[in-house]
Amino acid sequence: LSGGLIFKTLVVGWYAENSPLLLTYYYWLFPFGFGLTIYSLLEAFTWQLKKTVLANFLREIVFRLLTTVLIVLSYVGIIKYFDLFVKIYAFTYIGIAGILLCYLFATRQIHFHFSVTHVTRKFRRKILGMAAFVWGGGLIVNISNVFDTLVIAHVMHDGLAYAAVYTLAQNIASLIQAPQRAVISSSIAPLSQAWKDKNFDKIKRIYHSSSINQLIFATGMFVLVWINFTDGIITFNMRETYLDAKDVFLFIGLMRIMDLGTGVNAQIIGTSTQWRFEFITGVVLLALTLPLNYALAKSLGVIGPAISNLIALTVYNGIRYTFLLRKYGMQPFNSKTF
Repeated sequence: LSGGLIFKTLVVGWYAENSPLLLTYYYWLFPFGFGLTIYSLLEAFTWQLKKTVLANFLREIVFRLLTTVLIVLSYVGIIKYFDLFVKIYAFTYIGIAGILLCYLFATRQIHFHFSVTHVTRKFRRKILGMAAFVWGGGLIVNISNVFDTLVIAHVMHDGLAYAAVYTLAQNIASLIQAPQRAVISSSIAPLSQAWKDKNFDKIKRIYHSSSINQLIFATGMFVLVWINFTDGIITFNMRETYLDAKDVFLFIGLMRIMDLGTGVNAQIIGTSTQWRFEFITGVVLLALTLPLNYALAKSLGVIGPAISNLIALTVYNGIRYTFLLRKYGMQPFNSKTF
């Protein structure tokens, strides 16, 4: 919130010309961001409790269902103004965060107290150090994930219109990612326990199974979407400009296939004693993403950030693949896989 207020002038300067609507609804980003932050914290907490089903259901099903309901209500005229749509949408994550919090209270799995325990005092520096690295790494990855849309809205004339085309391709490509969040959430606790027990065979099994299963699903889904993309746009009577999203989807889809094919490498590193390396690779990803997105968006238009993200994420996953191979002798595929 503080950053949003402090850097408001900078944001206004960036988007005033090509994306004026962003400025109109600037302050409505705050409840959306607050809700997303609270939900992400509660979600991570439920992952550690091995209660992943409800958290995934709320984010993947309920959130999308609420969004769909809002769109339908707008289409049939019950929500008559776009202004009202934006204001209601801004509170969707707060809503699902409230549902998850109520569940945790009802099952007595979350407690709030303000006393400092002996464990906290003993490990305070380690906790703060690890939290800073994890938070910083998460922030870096999140910036990398959203910078493409932001740079399109900034550098291209009628930026929000092109951002809509790009976002359509992203949303359709998210179908390829369908199993990823469930795999990640269900793997963190077993990986943490396996590292604690020094059970490297179990870690390798998780690495192998997550890679091959996700790769098969991602490849199949990509092919199905790709061959039906144009027909889908025409069937749903969408604007002709959205046909440009097919080329964007090609590169985003390939990026998703590559990312899913490397399995849960981030979670393996993040739950090990080498968790700082995950932060380092995040810095590399950000250092590649920012200049490449800007340069290719300027030179190639809406397809540029998709190409740059494919390049950056390939390098990013390549570094993590090499690290796990050299440090622990682990790789996502073996002779049996093929």
